[in-house]
Amino acid sequence: MALTLGTTGMDSKTKAEVQAAFKAANAETGNLWTLVDGDEADYIVIDMDSLYGPMSWLRLHAAGRKVVGLTSVDRNQTDYRLPRPISANDFSVLLSEIAVDAPAEAAAAKAAAANPEPAAARVEAAPTPAPAQALPAAEPEPQEEPPQEPEPIRAPEPEPEPEPTPEPVIEVPEDRGLARWLLAGGLDRRVRLQRGDGPVLLVDPRTRVWHGPATLKPLLAYFEGTLQLEDFATPDAAAWESEAAAIGAAQPLSRLQWLGGLLAGHGALLPGLDPDGKFRLLKWPQTEREYPKHFRIATAMMKGPATVAEVADASGVAKEDVADFVNANLATGYAESTTDAPPEPEAPTPKPAGGLFGRMRGR
Repeated sequence: MALTLGTTGMDSKTKAEVQAAFKAANAETGNLWTLVDGDEADYIVIDMDSLYGPMSWLRLHAAGRKVVGLTSVDRNQTDYRLPRPISANDFSVLLSEIAVDAPAEAAAAKAAAANPEPAAARVEAAPTPAPAQALPAAEPEPQEEPPQEPEPIRAPEPEPEPEPTPEPVIEVPEDRGLARWLLAGGLDRRVRLQRGDGPVLLVDPRTRVWHGPATLKPLLAYFEGTLQLEDFATPDAAAWESEAAAIGAAQPLSRLQWLGGLLAGHGALLPGLDPDGKFRLLKWPQTEREYPKHFRIATAMMKGPATVAEVADASGVAKEDVADFVNANLATGYAESTTDAPPEPEAPTPKPAGGLFGRMRGR
């Protein structure tokens, strides 16, 4: 059956705009979707900028539903985001992104669109159980002689355990860039960071979220130079809650790690990566509106493994921008190097069956 889309947590005017943009986008992407009411849909659009939108998101998120956030800012707590103001073009990108994440559902939607007449349901009658037959009376079992007690078996003497090989100690400098502080094990508590007159940055490594500006470019200077542990303040619980509420909703820490990877190579692949190697995207990444070229790069990389030069030619974007994009998505796990990836095992070739019946089956 076709994929379904619903709306909730929005006023009637916004709902009408969403439905109009959806119809145009659905027609452009092959009419794979059906618009249904509210919570019955596979994917539900919520107006996160409205008063009741966040409450609707909490309810649906707790129920495990797929949520599309309609918002003018780059919130990331929803599964997908539909930018405001609403446009059919952005809706087409959203539907395509969902189709990439759910290829099996998209294939079923294409089959439903090609054959809209549903097949008649076939209800097979449950077979009537056969009447139980009376079992013959069991013959008495012969009495067995009691078994003799076995001789006790002595446990072997335990061998001395080998001493564990000590793990190599990785020396991490006390002063390092913010990107390295954000790696696993870099920070062990909630911290507050502010450089000069820049925006306040709250990082919680335990829940892997952060609070800060909705856009990333105001934080570019935070990834320059090095920081020491003393540069991070440790707010108490009350101060954290108060400042986090004033800054805005929590965002996934992977977004900051993505920015750190984007800036790490300065227009070239990171050390250790093959400049002539091929890379691929494992799934559609979260692209930032501040970097519009990244949409074209991602579209080219989704077609299959390619080198930086090949992606640059296919997307019409400079190789330096492609290298930065690859670094960023390697840092967040959205991309991988196919040069380093182990080859997929080949399926064994079935041997022809021998004998008369084997030859008959092979005809």
